[in-house]
Amino acid sequence: MYVKSIRDIPSLPQGGGAEGVGKRVLIGPPQGWDGWVMRLFTVQPGGHSPAHAHPWPHIVFVHSGEGTVRVDGEDHPVAAGHAAVVPAGAHHQFLNRGEGEFCFVCIVPEQGDV
Repeated sequence: MYVKSIRDIPSLPQGGGAEGVGKRVLIGPPQGWDGWVMRLFTVQPGGHSPAHAHPWPHIVFVHSGEGTVRVDGEDHPVAAGHAAVVPAGAHHQFLNRGEGEFCFVCIVPEQGDV
């Protein structure tokens, strides 16, 4: 059994073209979920992930705040309570368009946690 508060999981700043983004790995293979990783991203106002593509999907749940999921050049506004799937191979980016933090859970296959 694994139970842990996000307050006890460090937020690691993200580079590679990300601005104002922190990542916490919540659950993955070390906690017993083989093949998958659940992460919590916190994007500061005006921040964004890098625009990129890769061969795995993202399964997303917006926990708080509001933002935009840009997929293949099309903007999709999201806010707390929204869920989304970014298809494998799609060019995508997450952007904070609100005044507060934009926090979302993102699940990827293990090889996608880079």
